[in-house]
Amino acid sequence: MESKIIIAETERLILRRYIKEDLQDLFEYLSDIEVVEYEPYKALTFDETKENLEWRIGTDEMIAIELKDSRKMIGNVYMGKREFDSLEIGYVFNRNYWGHGYAAESCKALISQEFSNGIHRIYAECDPHNKRSWKLLEALGFQREAHFRRNVYFWKDENEKPIWKDTYVYAMLNVNE
Repeated sequence: MESKIIIAETERLILRRYIKEDLQDLFEYLSDIEVVEYEPYKALTFDETKENLEWRIGTDEMIAIELKDSRKMIGNVYMGKREFDSLEIGYVFNRNYWGHGYAAESCKALISQEFSNGIHRIYAECDPHNKRSWKLLEALGFQREAHFRRNVYFWKDENEKPIWKDTYVYAMLNVNE
């Protein structure tokens, strides 16, 4: 068994780097159409998940979220490095664990840690239809800064025309600066 590199711990969670043993848990949520509905990728096959896991193991921007009591990996938080001492945050969790506060608990811990480390700003982009996501951002203290209309597309229709989507942009500034 690979040793785990722990980023942070909360009352119920271990926030850590990905390991090879996460494959089945990762597949469980990345193969779920409802979980990836607002992501820029479709539900993944087992082989695609294997490839994706290799990328996750090789980056420090993807943080695996594991339950302390069962040692099950239930989701991830993305902390992408951006210019001007900023980070972009995102999260994807196994649908069986929605509504238990795990996303909020893990995001709070990571946000606090990053602001303590001198990050100036953390922002998130989300689909206005993804109410669960933007409600979580608001509960965490993020402020909506923008509503971009039809600014992005991930897919095209049968005529190869882009399927445009709106984007909400939320951000939080480091109050300790």
